[in-house]
Amino acid sequence: MAIPPDISRRALLRGRVHAPVPLRPPWALDEPAFLEACTACDRCVDACPEQVLVRAGGGHPVFDPARGECTFCGDCAAACTPRALDRARPRPWTQTAVIGDACLTAQGVVCASCADACPERAIRMHRAGPVAVPRIDAAACSGCGACVGVCPTVTVALQAPASPRLSGAAA
Repeated sequence: MAIPPDISRRALLRGRVHAPVPLRPPWALDEPAFLEACTACDRCVDACPEQVLVRAGGGHPVFDPARGECTFCGDCAAACTPRALDRARPRPWTQTAVIGDACLTAQGVVCASCADACPERAIRMHRAGPVAVPRIDAAACSGCGACVGVCPTVTVALQAPASPRLSGAAA
């Protein structure tokens, strides 16, 4: 689930209408370099054993966490002959999980689906009223997406950190 761009008149007049960067495969180059290097050959999509990489608009691959979790096996990067995926990068990606307002726990319903699915234990349940609510430790979150597909309200999403160019922009 992607966060829609701010298309308000104020954002338009201030030049702040930016579509969010798609969730690219792990180890993808920065977006401009990725788009220049990627030939949309589908080798990374075909190589993914978890089948969480799909072809998106423009033919370029994206990570779809609703299909499952990325295990960071590296098969996609090994299959990428144009080298749009660079396994030498220090982290596969910088996106982390975020929990939206529609979370069942915010409505008093007991649910721990996201925490149970998290292989990194980055989502922990904390008592905050009648039911425990999930809290994400962004430093521990690998962005694997395991929590996204299991959420019954589809309120868990992955989000890349805000672009420095957009800092100071109203969210």
